[in-house]
Amino acid sequence: MTSAAVSRAVKLCSTEQPDVVGRVLEAGPLSVELDNGTLRYLNVGGVEVLRSLAFLVRDENWGTYVPTLSNVVIDQRADGFSVSYRAVCSREGQEIGYEARIEGRGDGSLEFSGTATPVTDFLTARTGFVVLHPLQGVAGRPVEVEHVDGQIVPSTFPALVDPVQPFLNIRSLAHEVVPGLKAVVRMEGDTFEMEDHRNWTDASFKTYVRPLALPWPYTLKAGETVQQSVKLSLVGAARAVRKSASSAALEVRVGAPTNRRVPAIGLGMPAEEIGPTLASIDLVERVAPRLLIVQFDPRAGHGRRELDAYRQICERTGAECELEVVVQSMDQFAEELGATATLVREAGLNLSAVAVCPVGDLKSVLPGGVRPPAPPLADLYRAARAAFPAQRLGGGMFSFFTELNRKRPPAEWLDFVHNSTCPIVHAADDRSVMETHEALPYQVATARSFIGKTAYRVGPSAIGCRDNPHGKTFTPNPDNVRICLVKADPRQRALFGAAWAVGYAASFAPTGLEALSFGAPTGPLGVIHREGGARVPYFDALGARAVYPAYHVVAGLTRASGARIVACSGAEAGGICSFAYRGQGATLVWLANQTAHEKTVRVAAGPGRNSSAAFGIVLDENSFERATLDPFTFQAGHRALDLARLPLGPYAVALACIPDA
Repeated sequence: MTSAAVSRAVKLCSTEQPDVVGRVLEAGPLSVELDNGTLRYLNVGGVEVLRSLAFLVRDENWGTYVPTLSNVVIDQRADGFSVSYRAVCSREGQEIGYEARIEGRGDGSLEFSGTATPVTDFLTARTGFVVLHPLQGVAGRPVEVEHVDGQIVPSTFPALVDPVQPFLNIRSLAHEVVPGLKAVVRMEGDTFEMEDHRNWTDASFKTYVRPLALPWPYTLKAGETVQQSVKLSLVGAARAVRKSASSAALEVRVGAPTNRRVPAIGLGMPAEEIGPTLASIDLVERVAPRLLIVQFDPRAGHGRRELDAYRQICERTGAECELEVVVQSMDQFAEELGATATLVREAGLNLSAVAVCPVGDLKSVLPGGVRPPAPPLADLYRAARAAFPAQRLGGGMFSFFTELNRKRPPAEWLDFVHNSTCPIVHAADDRSVMETHEALPYQVATARSFIGKTAYRVGPSAIGCRDNPHGKTFTPNPDNVRICLVKADPRQRALFGAAWAVGYAASFAPTGLEALSFGAPTGPLGVIHREGGARVPYFDALGARAVYPAYHVVAGLTRASGARIVACSGAEAGGICSFAYRGQGATLVWLANQTAHEKTVRVAAGPGRNSSAAFGIVLDENSFERATLDPFTFQAGHRALDLARLPLGPYAVALACIPDA
């Protein structure tokens, strides 16, 4: 295998598509980022008031158009700013245009208005404003809700993840930003309602236009005008708020061991990846997953051949095997499960667990919608127990937490409950994807509220979609770019994917999960490259047997399964993720730069640790080619690490071993 030319963009995100950061505008105490017509990170004195404010157009499948902007005029003044532009969203046979105007004033207030006029009849699931409130300082905190009838009701943003809509018929929302200062968001032009975006791992509460109880998709007639506005005002001591000073010094503090253990770290095993996985089995053995989640779907024709292959892979890797079974029948499910159990025995596949899910639960249902038919879950679980009496039984969803939260299984029948996640359901830019880690602990706390002490497992999960419960299939990605709801997300193959994996494990590990599984050994959800499918930069020139940067993260984390977690925090606000646990005579610390900017980190190792003798590996732009071409040599290439000043490039990952003193 020989090296291939590789650009910095490909090392970082495996795509040449730039992830453009918008222009910052200021109005008194308010600062915002203008990003292709969308306002992001609306801050007052460094405190985030809104995550985003945007006029959006979505197609009939909830896909969001990327608007083409023209006539953009930006005026930043001493006392505020103004922005105006024209946007067009189109596809074959359909087009809509809209005029937008944004005005920021010296008192920190802001108004964003949009007027859309279809050029043709236009089919849409949503056209209008979407307002995102952040989680920090908002979740579980008071809010005043003004309804469209003028009634004002004191309430709270949900602490646990609301399965449906916390608030309906909204005209305005007011919450305290800092003591003595409220932010009031008033929405005009239609009836708004809110959904809890944490269901999909988005780090926000989303207030959106057009109630879901109304029919969708709907058609906007040519020439029919849609006019809406959103106004943000600050009430109280706005002038007392000052911008927080940013510090270049990022310190990660390593504390004492906790009573939590690192969950068992596993991999999914999609049936379509059987051949490539067997072809790279020595690389998979080196990953050493503690658990392999193998698929059995009769709709796809799965049978003895797949079960025989799963047995080979599990025997070679030494992993425990969990069988995910899709159940087709509405009334003969006991016989169906019995036949599957017979095939498992004939294949000699040694299962530690079986998880079942009826076909009717594989697709998402909007609040108030009619669920597809499915067997009563208690009856289904009883039949699964009879068919697989020696295995632990799991139930829940093979899709997202959203579906689990909206159809909560009878956990008393189960040994564990499960769901998967995906960080690119609603947004696909780099910062939004990393921010999804904020929502993960909320999902676990919510699951605990209805599953009690029943064990909880998450995965298989990757950046790309394992499945798309919201549509017929995945969004195609022939141009290798950042798009929502794709299976082949380019960042899975890059340093970004490694940093994302560290953050994913760090967010979940302290919550008491029993098992956490990443996407797959090979392929678009995996950590090992395989040939075939869509063309990708760099790796196609190498052929099979190259590995992605996330390979080294997963291979390291699997060896931590069951280890005692060590408290570790301190630099999250600077974009540095940290995760620590006890090894033999040492503390191991993962560090990940989750930003596109170089950071310098100081690790305060704490008493009882010899930080001057720390050593480890750094996965960054400089080591990218060696890590992907020669993984075994790279993993053995430990070097001394200066924990007093450790530079981490964009999306770089470090694993530091700190010996006991």
